[in-house]
Amino acid sequence: QVQLVESGGRLVQAGGSLRLSCAASGRTFNNNYMGWFRQAPGTEREFVAAISRTGGTTSYADSVRGRFTISRDNAKNTVDLQMNSLKADDTAVYYCAADRSLVLRRVASLWDYWGQGTPVTVSS
Repeated sequence: QVQLVESGGRLVQAGGSLRLSCAASGRTFNNNYMGWFRQAPGTEREFVAAISRTGGTTSYADSVRGRFTISRDNAKNTVDLQMNSLKADDTAVYYCAADRSLVLRRVASLWDYWGQGTPVTVSS
């Protein structure tokens, strides 16, 4: 079993930066891809970023590419999301997720484990 706990979400002004962190515990050995999704009120959960086990492959949603950076530290079982140049459209609850799949999936329902979410509010 895998438990994921996100932290770092807060209110930030547009143009600012935030760093979200996700701590994984339990049976994390088979967590191949780690990722971040987000969900704004009234919307479906959308893919934000993902990273492969060794960090050799990263993927980003078009809306965040160039502004967000995902990273992982397998020794600490943590995954971070550095968010820069934040916009009001980035406001959402951000969820850390883990997937045992060997291939990247961008569909939220396919991922195996989820954190509780951490809210990010970007004010203009």
